Amino acid sequence: MSEPTALTNQNEVAPLTDAANLTDAAKATAREWIDEHMPELSAWHQRIWDLAEPAWREHESAAWYVNLLRERGFEVEAGSAGMPTAFCAEWSNGAGPRLLTYAEYDAVPGNCQSASSHLAPREGLPAEAPGHTDPHSALGISTLAGLLATQHAMREHGIPGSLRYTGEPAEKMHGSKVVHGLRGYYDNVDAIVSFHPFYMLPLCNTARLDTQCGAYYSKVYEFVCDEPETWQLTANPNSPIPASHSAARAPGANIALMQMHSASRMMQDAMLPSVGGWSLSDAILSSGQATADNLPARIARIQYSWRTPDIEMAEHVLAVLDRNAEHAAAMAHCRVNDTWIARSRPGLTNHVMTDVLYRNLEQVGAPTYGEDAIAAAQEIQRQLDIEPMAKPFLDECERLISPEDAERELREHMPAWQRNWTSDDYVEMTHYAPTVRFYISRPALKPAPGRGAYPGWVMNALGGIPAAIDPTIEVAGKTVAGTFIDLLLDSDALARAGEEFSRRSAEASLAPLLPADFEPPVELAWPEYVRDAEGKRRWLGAGALG
Repeated sequence: MSEPTALTNQNEVAPLTDAANLTDAAKATAREWIDEHMPELSAWHQRIWDLAEPAWREHESAAWYVNLLRERGFEVEAGSAGMPTAFCAEWSNGAGPRLLTYAEYDAVPGNCQSASSHLAPREGLPAEAPGHTDPHSALGISTLAGLLATQHAMREHGIPGSLRYTGEPAEKMHGSKVVHGLRGYYDNVDAIVSFHPFYMLPLCNTARLDTQCGAYYSKVYEFVCDEPETWQLTANPNSPIPASHSAARAPGANIALMQMHSASRMMQDAMLPSVGGWSLSDAILSSGQATADNLPARIARIQYSWRTPDIEMAEHVLAVLDRNAEHAAAMAHCRVNDTWIARSRPGLTNHVMTDVLYRNLEQVGAPTYGEDAIAAAQEIQRQLDIEPMAKPFLDECERLISPEDAERELREHMPAWQRNWTSDDYVEMTHYAPTVRFYISRPALKPAPGRGAYPGWVMNALGGIPAAIDPTIEVAGKTVAGTFIDLLLDSDALARAGEEFSRRSAEASLAPLLPADFEPPVELAWPEYVRDAEGKRRWLGAGALG
C-alpha cells in the first residue's frame, strides 16, 4: 500500500508516519460530529418525513437538500439530468478519490400516518395522502449525516479527495438512477456507498455479499380514443354531440384499460413459473376526466411494474403486456402509446467494498433503543390490545449479521438457479463504479403470540417517532463516514475494489437497457400536493380541497 499524505493548513503535502493512527483519528472525529449533531439530524429527518412528497413531485424536499448542501460548501446542480426534483452536489478537498452516496426522499400515496401510537393521518391531510413507508426520509438523512461527518473529518485532518452526493427522486419507480447513470453523473467516481433502512431477515444490519437485487421494469400504457364518432360506420346526424349518450357510443379508453387490466391479471400465472420471487403490480393514473359524464373516455393510463431475478424473465413479461395492450386498444376503438418509467439491470457485487463497509459497521455496532423508544413501542401495543413487552423491538434489530451469514440464510429461501432477489435501483450504480449495498435496521416490533403481523401503519409511525428512528440514522451515518474515510486513505483497498469491478463488469457484460437519450417521465399525471388560494398545502385527491 502506498503511503498516504495529509494536507497541512498551508496546503503543503506532508508524509504520514502512521496511517492507521490518522484513519482512527479521522473516524473518531466523524463519529463525534454525528453525536454532537444528532438533535439537528433528528429535526432534519422530521422535516423530510413530514413533507412526504410522492415520486417525481418531491419539490420541497429536493429544495431543502439543495439549500442545505450549498450552505455547507457544496457546489450543487439543481434539477440534474432533466429531473426537476433531482440534484447533484460535490465538494472537494484537493486531488484524491471521488466517493459518492445519495439521498432518496419520495413517499407513497395512501400511507399518510402521524408519528403517534394510533392510526391517524398527519394533521390537515386525508389518509390517502402520501407517507414514508421504507422510510426514505431516514435513508436520505442517514447518508447526509455520513457525508457531512466525512467532510468535517477531511477538513480537520487534511484528507484530500472529493465527495459527490446525488438526490434521487422517484425511487419507488426506479426513476432517477438509470437517468443519472445515462447522463454521466456516476462517471469518474471511484466508489459508491448505497444504504437502505430495512427489517426483513436476514438483511438486517449487514451488507449484501453475492445476491444483489434483480431486474425491474416499469411502463405506462396510455389508451387514446381519438375519434369516438367513427365507431359506427354512419354517425347519427340527430345527435347533438357525436358519440354521446344519444348514439351508440364507442367503447373508449376506459374500456381498453379494463380489458388490459383483466387480461393481464388473468394471464399473470402463465407469464412466468411461480418460483423465483418475481412480482407484477399495476396502478391506474388519473386522466382528468372525472366530470365528463356523457362522453366515452378519451384517455386512460395504467402503469405496470415488475420485478424479476433476471432480464430474460423481465423481457418475457414485457412481451405479454405489449401484446395485451395492442389487442385491448383494438377492441375498444383506441390506439395505445407506451412510456418507459424504468428499466434496470441486476446488480454487480463487490466483495472488497462489502468487507470495508462491514468492518466499519462492526466498529459502530447495531442500533439500540432507549427508554423513550421502548415506551412509544409499548404504547402502540396497548392501542392494539397487546400486552406491552419489556423488549418490544425485534431482537434482530439490535444485532449484526455478517454478510456471509446473511448470504447463507438468504440462499436457503431461494431456488438454486436464482441469482438475484427483489429489486432496488441502486443496481444501476453498480455498473458504473465499485458499489456496496448495506442495511441498518428500521424499528420493527415483535409479533404477539397468535396475533400475526402488525397493521402497516405501525411501521410507518415508528419511522416518524424520533426516539425509534434516530438510532438508524446514527448507526448508518457513522458507518458511511467510516467507510468513506477508509476508502480515502487506503489506496490499496480502493485499487482492489476497482479491479474487482472491472472483472465483474466484463463477465456480466450488461449494457444499459434504455437509450442514452432517454427522457425521464416527469410530465405524466403523477399525484402531487397543491397549494390552495390561501397558500395551504393540500393533497390533490378525492375531497382534498373540500
